[in-house]
Amino acid sequence: MFKALMLREADGKVTAAIETVAEDQLPEGDVTVQVSHSTLNYKDGMVLNGLGRLVRQYPHIPGVDFVGVVTQSSHANFKAGDKVILTGWRVGEARWGGYAELARVKGDWLVKLPDGMTPRHAMAIGTAGFTAMLAVMALQAHELTPESGPILVTGAAGGLGSVATAILAKLGYSVTCSTGRAETHAYLKDLGAAEIIDRSTISTPSGKPLDGERWAGAIDAVGGSTLAAVLPQIKYRGSMASCGLAGGNKLETTVIPFLLRGVNILGIDSVQCPMKLRQEAWTRLTRDLPMDKLDSTIEAAKLEDLPRLGKAILDGKVRGRVVVEIG
Repeated sequence: MFKALMLREADGKVTAAIETVAEDQLPEGDVTVQVSHSTLNYKDGMVLNGLGRLVRQYPHIPGVDFVGVVTQSSHANFKAGDKVILTGWRVGEARWGGYAELARVKGDWLVKLPDGMTPRHAMAIGTAGFTAMLAVMALQAHELTPESGPILVTGAAGGLGSVATAILAKLGYSVTCSTGRAETHAYLKDLGAAEIIDRSTISTPSGKPLDGERWAGAIDAVGGSTLAAVLPQIKYRGSMASCGLAGGNKLETTVIPFLLRGVNILGIDSVQCPMKLRQEAWTRLTRDLPMDKLDSTIEAAKLEDLPRLGKAILDGKVRGRVVVEIG
């Protein structure tokens, strides 16, 4: 038997409660993990509140990330006692996730916890921070260097933006953070932001196919009109890593930034990310993310806190990373 945060649905209403579950109810998989920590992402907030049809079958255990220790394995790459991380693969959406003391998954979805990475830090990073690292790597693959000029990070006070800011600053980039929350300015400065601008200044497209060249590159965690507004301000042959759709998935723009400036949009998908790249990203996070800065972004939580925090993250009231302590 194990403890889990279970979601149930009745008459179109989703409710959450701590329940005791039998191990034989776990889904099929070749690796069973004793979960020690999980985290809270925007998708978790949607699932906890029954939004977006991300979950089609109830009862359901949410939690799109987890870290823990293998207890049983028939997979060639893992044995009992291995410390492992899972992010993505629609765990916590299409199948039971990390808000439980036990999880059973396919071993092909797991990455071993890198040396030097603690479980707490791994979940402070989570899918959001992992995606941030993929975005940094994609920008660097397109020849973005600290000498290229300032980098814009939108949605900077969130989990993805926070980690992206800390990584870029440590690597020597000049980071401009966009946020609508004045109370987070000191927090972002501590992460290494060189400049902070109000999101209202870049959230509405100007209507011009090209604006002044302002950013050498950008990591956009918002999407929608923000993505469209920033594109005309990217410098010649600059790149924009697009990681989020909180602002919508429509892109109203012209081909002018792509034809006349050679701007790139780099789509970042942390779910379908190949395993070799996934492992490289976690290794780089261990090396390139200043863990002391990461500590300042962490809010600790228990399973019973998640219904409240799930609403708060949807309302934009969660700063940084929520680490869920499970076992």
